[in-house]
Amino acid sequence: MVLNSTGFKTVLGNFDWNLLNDADVVVVSPGVPLEKYGLSYLLQSGKQVMSELDFAAEALPKSVKILAVTGTNGKSTTVTFAGQMLNHFGIDTFVGGNLGTSLSEAAIQHVTSPAQECKLKVAVVEVSSYQMAIPCVYFHPSVSVVLNLTPDHLERHKTMLDYAEHKCRLFSHMTNAKLGLLSFGNQHLDEAVKKYWNKFNPAWIGAFPGLEIDTEAKIATFKVPDIGIESQLQLGSMRAMGKHNYYNAAVAAFSVAGLDVGVHIEDINSTIEKLRPPPHRMQVVHKDIHGVTWVDDSKATNVEATYAGLMGLKGQKSVILLGGLAKVLVGQVSNGFEELIEPLMGHRCVITVREMLLLDTFRGFRSHDSSGVVR
Repeated sequence: MVLNSTGFKTVLGNFDWNLLNDADVVVVSPGVPLEKYGLSYLLQSGKQVMSELDFAAEALPKSVKILAVTGTNGKSTTVTFAGQMLNHFGIDTFVGGNLGTSLSEAAIQHVTSPAQECKLKVAVVEVSSYQMAIPCVYFHPSVSVVLNLTPDHLERHKTMLDYAEHKCRLFSHMTNAKLGLLSFGNQHLDEAVKKYWNKFNPAWIGAFPGLEIDTEAKIATFKVPDIGIESQLQLGSMRAMGKHNYYNAAVAAFSVAGLDVGVHIEDINSTIEKLRPPPHRMQVVHKDIHGVTWVDDSKATNVEATYAGLMGLKGQKSVILLGGLAKVLVGQVSNGFEELIEPLMGHRCVITVREMLLLDTFRGFRSHDSSGVVR
């Protein structure tokens, strides 16, 4: 094999634990739980076991500022918007992580080109809870964001508090000079972030100090006196569908301003009209000759994300195609699908695919003055 010929040892088939035990450093893919392959034992024994994020951050120049974004919903769009804003102002920016290109790719490009001066100024990184399973040492964000927290990935995290604690590890290696944004009013996040409270300047998404959004006036207001931010962002020119994108854009703007790279919120007003969400997130994919607009929101894989997308279609007569598995907590009676009934009011038709829980939830939908449910 090519890798073997260059000095790499490639193992396929049955796993030999001694391979890890004999290694100097073990870098764990976020898709591999620490309970497998003796990874937890190695970590506790003092072996250098690293996440991919930490592995990459160690190799990046210390001059690169990191903007890290996590949350159950909205990560990819917020990261994409922040990257577009920074690129608009000519700032060399990497955008990736859990979205698209891994951060280690950026690190490898730097390491393999040592003769060239590193032009990279900012790394905007989408971070999943799986990537934070191993506490980081070298991954030091200048700005960290936890957008929200709703039930997801509980087959691995088991409890909402454990899920929140993984998310809040973003704040573990910051300083008081740095900005941390956190969803307001979430009891699990409030509990999980306590241990890091003195490591960053906290700001809230949905309250002051932090940002609040008037979705009717289409204005975001920012107030964080401790770091000298008090400004407004005009969102009326935004073309991206859905009011939830007002929040994604506002958080992206707030984060970019917090990086202290010479871009202020007032400057960002000029970028709002140009913002484009990533694929499969309320993405307009086609407008046909009959005036029908086709929208792809297939990355809405939980109730909350689906709700946000549906609210973006409010007031429009639409045909909605729904499918997918229910994500239900242990002991939870409801699957949450009933939360979608209200935003589905007034649409022409709801089509459910494969999942019987969906069909059961919407079986009485006709009585709510909708055109009906088709399976």
